[in-house]
Amino acid sequence: MPGIGAPPSSERASSSMYKLEIDLKRGNNLAVRDRGGSSDPYVKFKLSGKEVFRSKTIHKNLNPVWDEKTTIILDCLSDPLYVKVFDYDFGLQDDFMGSAYLYMESLEQQRCIPVTLVLKDPQYPDQDLGSLDLSVTLTPKDSPVEERRDSTSTQQSLRLSELHRKSQLWRGIVSIALIEGRSLIPMDPNGLSDPYVKFRLGHQKYRSKTVPKTLSPQWREQFDLHLFEETGGLLEITVWDRDTGRRDDFIGRCQLDLSTLSKEHTHHLDLPLEESRGFVVLLVTLTASSHVSIADLSVTPLDDPQERREILKRYGALKSFSNFRDVGIVQVKVMRAEGLMAADVTGKSDPFCVLELNNDRLQTHTVYKNLNPEWNKVFTFNVKDIHSVMEVTVFDEDRDRSADFLGKISIPLLSICNGEQKSYVLKNKELTAPTKGVIHLEIDVIYNTVKAAIKTIVPAEQKYIEEEPKVSKQLLQQNFNRVKRCIMVLISYGTYINSCFEWESAQRSIISFVMFVLVVWNFELYMLPLALLLLLVWNYLFSRDTPDTTMEAMFDWEDVEEDKEDKESEHKGFMNKLYAIQDVFFSVQNALDEVASNGERIKNTVNWTVPFLSWLAIAALLSAVVLLYLVPLRYLVLIWGVNKFTKKLRDPYMIDNNELLDFLSRVPSDVQVMHYRELRVDPGQSPSKRRRPIQS
Repeated sequence: MPGIGAPPSSERASSSMYKLEIDLKRGNNLAVRDRGGSSDPYVKFKLSGKEVFRSKTIHKNLNPVWDEKTTIILDCLSDPLYVKVFDYDFGLQDDFMGSAYLYMESLEQQRCIPVTLVLKDPQYPDQDLGSLDLSVTLTPKDSPVEERRDSTSTQQSLRLSELHRKSQLWRGIVSIALIEGRSLIPMDPNGLSDPYVKFRLGHQKYRSKTVPKTLSPQWREQFDLHLFEETGGLLEITVWDRDTGRRDDFIGRCQLDLSTLSKEHTHHLDLPLEESRGFVVLLVTLTASSHVSIADLSVTPLDDPQERREILKRYGALKSFSNFRDVGIVQVKVMRAEGLMAADVTGKSDPFCVLELNNDRLQTHTVYKNLNPEWNKVFTFNVKDIHSVMEVTVFDEDRDRSADFLGKISIPLLSICNGEQKSYVLKNKELTAPTKGVIHLEIDVIYNTVKAAIKTIVPAEQKYIEEEPKVSKQLLQQNFNRVKRCIMVLISYGTYINSCFEWESAQRSIISFVMFVLVVWNFELYMLPLALLLLLVWNYLFSRDTPDTTMEAMFDWEDVEEDKEDKESEHKGFMNKLYAIQDVFFSVQNALDEVASNGERIKNTVNWTVPFLSWLAIAALLSAVVLLYLVPLRYLVLIWGVNKFTKKLRDPYMIDNNELLDFLSRVPSDVQVMHYRELRVDPGQSPSKRRRPIQS
């Protein structure tokens, strides 16, 4: 069409507002960007340097049909619409497939105009990259046509709000067990690889652990993804070779159309890798949707007596041994927030609230230009692990960039008092210091105790997306102090025992000697769990409410700025050494964290930090006492050995786990206890002037 590909020489744009309606129809003879002779194209529209629309991706097609519509509000007609086409590559940078400009000044107004945009690459202008077909309608905002459309704007806003709500609710769960890889190609000079796997279903992503130096990795990981489409969806799987200090090598990819799988049935799949050799072995199960909903405050599920009775019956004692994945339900009423941080230059914010429970994520609508928003929404989640933590984050919506962080809190489900409306002081991203604002919530949790206890000794669900670890001198020092603190406790116990040998106190030494003789003379193996049982009971009776002051002293609540150095001009050899040093640093840092966390978790179990887990430990220790008292030790060891030797024969695809470590993973470390601790608002101070929290 004339004037589409070049700006006109006359006719200046007026200052009125315009609406540009675009119908993206199809692409023709697009460029090949994949090794298979095809591409996975999608389209971006940009206006004044800002992205205003992005189409869906059409896989393996050089003549894609989108049939997508969008509407763009224009301040003027002088800025052209920049249209770019890319080839989607999962895990890699997307490939450029061409671009074109649409000049609005050349368009006839209030009329649907077909447009063909010829795609070009500015670096290679003679290359044929195909074309895009679309139709556009340009309408002034104050035209009679626009006035008629504005008369229904309220109804459209309500429909959009309802669509936003429904778009968050998943309709099913796909459970994936990544078992192993077979006959992968070697990528390293030693003839081996360090493979890991990436999964993608819509916007959801998951990355497996890395198995070093093998072509037949055993991952044995289990995770769940949400199904938002009734027809299933396309699960994308890519296999990579981990390389330290440089870009990871691509091994192969495959896709799984979930619509071809029957529901409520476990499928054993050996998927061959495309563009490579080798297989990935999966167990995939599609199940119906879990209990998840969003409603207004006037429609609260647990406030309805009949529905509450049904939920209590569903998680009652009679249902303890059915559907172990459905442990309970949590209902969160998000009422309002007060005194939020001003994120916009106008001194206001556009806040919305995001609720996350493991990998389940729901959010409220946005309240514009308000520092004291009222959402009045009720969110319902299915509880798969009672030891999960509800994370509530408040963001400021920005139309042209990612949302700004305003504050966050973390609430362990076991710490919730049902039906109690509470005010929570928002914290910073690290959950170590208060930030400006308070959020008002009311939370109810209903769960089955037996299912929760059984779930405690199986591997915990991992988050799909975890932040990459960072080299931190502060974190290393903190982990070192935590390990040192655990060691000092052991040293103090040793010093106390040694003082009994040294007769520093005659009374203490005499009592210790008599106890030593009696215990050694009458010792039986069942006395070991009995001693731990007595320790738990002692702390429950005498030390449960004693605050741990040393833990607060160990963590600094002031924000510490990390030094950031950019050494882009360093030699490549030095950078490789630096990457190697970073890996060692990460290993030491994480090892210190692991040792300190396990020591603190044992202490917190004994100290009744989480009463549910301490009661569970008492039940386990009582069982151990009875077993060791009634059953000879050799029989117990024999049963344990037979179980260990036959476990793989009974279930070849069983995911290995350690019940004791799984139990300890549910106990919060001292760092997590500080993260979960609630802050009180000091009524005499402005939230912006608070530097240190007041512990509740």
